[in-house]
Amino acid sequence: MICDRCGCEIEAGESMEWYGKQLCEDCYIGAVQPPRPCDPTAVSSAQATRKLLGQKGTEGLTPLQKRIYELIKEKGKIPREELFASFDLPPWELEKQFAILRHCELVRGFKEGQTVFVTIMNNEDSSTGAAE
Repeated sequence: MICDRCGCEIEAGESMEWYGKQLCEDCYIGAVQPPRPCDPTAVSSAQATRKLLGQKGTEGLTPLQKRIYELIKEKGKIPREELFASFDLPPWELEKQFAILRHCELVRGFKEGQTVFVTIMNNEDSSTGAAE
């Protein structure tokens, strides 16, 4: 069986149904309880973990998260739709990656008029690319 969300192979008896779709365990958890960018507990946890590991800036991020961060940094601010169009990923996956970057306090979203933009957090040290 194939996961209807991510396309990975699911072993017999391991799929979970959600709104008529057969999902792998990871996709089921992501569908039932997706990451939320504005989650104070997740921000606190991410900050404590990064501090414990001595991580600053993009240290500890996945290659995909670093690419997303670098594009946002390069653009200064980028409309959410343009950011999504820049990566060949399903919207739910990019939302998950954005939430992680937000929890690390590296990026943030804001609205101007009817457009949602994404930008680097204000604590960015532009000369080194490392958050203070």
